[in-house]
Amino acid sequence: MGFIADTVTPKIKEWVTGDKPHTVPVVPLRGVIGQMGAMRSGLTLESVGDILERAFKTKNAKAVAMLINSPGGSPVQSALIAKRIRQLAAEHDVKVIAFCEDVAASGGYWLACAADEIIVDDNTIVGSIGVISSSLGFVEVIKKIGIERRLHTAGDNKSFMDPFLPQKKADVTRLKTIQGDMHDSFKAYVAERREGKLSDDKELFSGAFWTGRRALDLGVVDSIGDMHQVLQQRFGKNVKMPEFKARKSWLSRRLGGASQQANVGVWADGLLCAVEERMIWDRYRL
Repeated sequence: MGFIADTVTPKIKEWVTGDKPHTVPVVPLRGVIGQMGAMRSGLTLESVGDILERAFKTKNAKAVAMLINSPGGSPVQSALIAKRIRQLAAEHDVKVIAFCEDVAASGGYWLACAADEIIVDDNTIVGSIGVISSSLGFVEVIKKIGIERRLHTAGDNKSFMDPFLPQKKADVTRLKTIQGDMHDSFKAYVAERREGKLSDDKELFSGAFWTGRRALDLGVVDSIGDMHQVLQQRFGKNVKMPEFKARKSWLSRRLGGASQQANVGVWADGLLCAVEERMIWDRYRL
């Protein structure tokens, strides 16, 4: 019987020996976190919730792999997605392994911390455990072209960081307070998920980011490797790695078939979102 199993095709060998290839479902989490626009959906709990559900419900899954490539984005969506990953992992008693590609920074690292193990490439950009807010000021511009800004509010703090008005010290103070609260939440989550692994380096929570090799020294990640190699070593060379992708939304399908002229507003929105997305990626010069 052993001779037959060694000489026949893998499918027949599986039937003869009763040894089925192990399965590790793969969930790609790529892109900016948060709602990006009608035609450019970022990573949100709404957009990835169904994918996660289907992946964790995979029969006899030995683990769930998350393939992460994200420069971050919304702290709220980062927290919501991470929380859902942990809920599903507990519900199905399945280990979660994060494999980070080009970038797992800021909210992208938040997602990686939802895994039980974080594996990166030597050159993966990792970290940026901090909070950032950026905007533009147009006060001098509107003066030069003769535009008068008219703003009326009910409530002293209703107007906040208006780009067409001079920056207020009180607004900056409020913004710093909000950022500090978010940063504390981020730090607490990382400390909880990486308990006993992190170094005491003073730059750990400074917003700095590192290559994968340096991140390993800091205890920010667990090891260096790539998904296919690691999963084949752990679960056999015939391990199945089905990838779970988001289904295209009804709106995207509908607009994709309509005329370009009719959708000029949507495409303009998409262009603006693309610029914003590029700016977020460019924080890591990639």
